[in-house]
Amino acid sequence: MRKRGYGYGYTGYHGRSRSRLVLKVVIGVLAVVLALMLALFFLQEDRLVFSPDGLRLDVPFLKGDGAASPPPEETEPLVIVSASPAPTPTPAPEPAEPLRAVMLPRSALSDGSAAARAAEAGANAVVFDMKADDGTLGYVSDLELAKRVGASASDPALNETIRTLNQQELHTVARVSCFRDNKAPYTAPALGVKTNSGYNWRDSGDLRWMSPTSEEARAYVAGICTELARLGFDEILLDNSGYPTAGKLGYIKKGPAYDESQFESVISAFYRQIKAALADYPEVTLSIRTDGTVLTEGSAPLSGQSTAGMLENAGRIWADLGETPAETAVQALTAAGAERAEEMLVPIMASPGSDGNWAVLAQQTG
Repeated sequence: MRKRGYGYGYTGYHGRSRSRLVLKVVIGVLAVVLALMLALFFLQEDRLVFSPDGLRLDVPFLKGDGAASPPPEETEPLVIVSASPAPTPTPAPEPAEPLRAVMLPRSALSDGSAAARAAEAGANAVVFDMKADDGTLGYVSDLELAKRVGASASDPALNETIRTLNQQELHTVARVSCFRDNKAPYTAPALGVKTNSGYNWRDSGDLRWMSPTSEEARAYVAGICTELARLGFDEILLDNSGYPTAGKLGYIKKGPAYDESQFESVISAFYRQIKAALADYPEVTLSIRTDGTVLTEGSAPLSGQSTAGMLENAGRIWADLGETPAETAVQALTAAGAERAEEMLVPIMASPGSDGNWAVLAQQTG
């Protein structure tokens, strides 16, 4: 007989193993630590810092001094400036070649003598009377008024001859007697400056004048200037381009057509009209003839010319200086706003000069 607890089906009781308990405790602690680390990783991901010493957690309260990390300093964005080359200085304009002009008869337009005559006079430019004081034209015009008053030339080959001349190196100037015109007011009386008795007024040279107040007269002159530019002239010189100043002016009928208070505005507007008519010909220089008194005084009440009106529209000013020294005229133009006034002024002389600009408008003969 066996004792209970021994024999078949039973073993002795040994109790729990101490080492197994410790192992379970360690595993549980590690699991907790791992869970905490994972939570810390996801919650403090922006605090992880990769450094040469490995991965570390940058947590402010773990720092020795307990201070929070200062925010990164803001810096100005880096701007890369490329070195620009030094600006090239603009060279001063070369002085223009002096204009030295002589007036030739219309026959020189076609006889081939223009260049030789200019050289003989020491000139580099020639002037032709393309609208003379008597009102005749030195070319064949297509303007209806020119045909109606008989002012146009009749030679059908003349215009082509003029174009050929103007294609040469010689500088050509077309003089236009704007309002001193003995022909147009005779056939078209409405264009003329009138006397108190209603007749066409005549100046001290017994020549009629078209009225600058007349829109038709101004348009006629503008049309002539355009045709001359089309023929190839290098320069157009407006002469007698204001109201008359010589003769018995007291005989002129006063009124809307002759109102001295409007003279300057009418003439300045006329210059602008001519300038606009030549806008399609920028290579053509527009010049205006005046006298020394206008330049020094700034205006002429009798003619309506003013220095300001001329400077606004003209490339050159040709002047009968009289007793006015050229230096004084240049100073007056400069004071009025002209640039390079010495090159702009062309003194009109009785005979060829030597230095600077000059022009002789006493027509050569022979």
